[in-house]
Amino acid sequence: MSHLYPLKFKPIIKDKIWGGNKLKTILDKKTATDKSGESWEISAIEDNISIISNGFLKGNNLQEAIEIYMGDIVGDKVFEKFGVEFPLLIKFIDATDDLSIQVHPDDKLAMERHNAYGKTEMWYVLQADKDSELIIGFNKNINKETLINSIENNTLIEYLNIEKVKTGDVFYLPAGRVHAIKKGILLAEIQQTSDITYRLYDWNRPDEKGNFRELHVDLALDAIDFKISKKCKTEYNSIPDFSSTIIKSDFFTTNIINLKKSITLNYSLLDSFVVLMCLEGSFKIIDEYDLTTKVTKGETILLPAVLESINLTANSSAKLLEVYIDLK
Repeated sequence: MSHLYPLKFKPIIKDKIWGGNKLKTILDKKTATDKSGESWEISAIEDNISIISNGFLKGNNLQEAIEIYMGDIVGDKVFEKFGVEFPLLIKFIDATDDLSIQVHPDDKLAMERHNAYGKTEMWYVLQADKDSELIIGFNKNINKETLINSIENNTLIEYLNIEKVKTGDVFYLPAGRVHAIKKGILLAEIQQTSDITYRLYDWNRPDEKGNFRELHVDLALDAIDFKISKKCKTEYNSIPDFSSTIIKSDFFTTNIINLKKSITLNYSLLDSFVVLMCLEGSFKIIDEYDLTTKVTKGETILLPAVLESINLTANSSAKLLEVYIDLK
């Protein structure tokens, strides 16, 4: 049997009312339009399971590959916990208009209500127009009654914590934290495999048919963390040719690699798949079988857990996120 190798996937492009053209113009997503809001790079969401686009597994979907190779793809502990469902959803998001203000349930609430996992996520800002902002959490004390009144009176924004952003900024969003991406931002999103969103407010914005999108205020009330959020930005160091940790959580670990020349990564003690998202530049992966895989800006790679060592070499320079799950 042929050995497993770095896997590429066909992006799943989602056109959105708030989408734009940066997925096409900046990340070179060939099938994107001028209204594309999301590119699902690796997905196990039902009816949106990623299709492998390279090598002998080309044409198979991710779930089929995991059914065959199990822990060899995702790691034995990961397979034991999640089975054939890949546990992370990896996206690029382009917001040309403001997204709705929303919140996601944690694992406990999501399991009770939806028999599904909750949604903790993180954002890495790839590009931000001048004066771009993110909404993350509350800036003053608020309770359920005040929240409901503020939504009805269109004054919710007064209670929300607003963060000015620039390229390279990182934000961690535990389940329960109210948030929204505002216009002018292209970002990478790493999240638990979950498509459960409770929409609190949508700027009184009709869709192209004149309809307003459904709100889920009642469901959201039990999911929200009402604590004040300040200084939500994650500070991190980025050292050339070194894997620097940005986020380490129970749900995923994310590192950044500022690739100037080359780096060898040893995964022999890591019982997990590894996702590499190319944010800038391009590089090549040489695995332990001497197979070379070329990766360009906007591409996302899944390294099967069975690969113990890889070398990354930049063409000139590259920046990438390295994501895995470290189950103890």
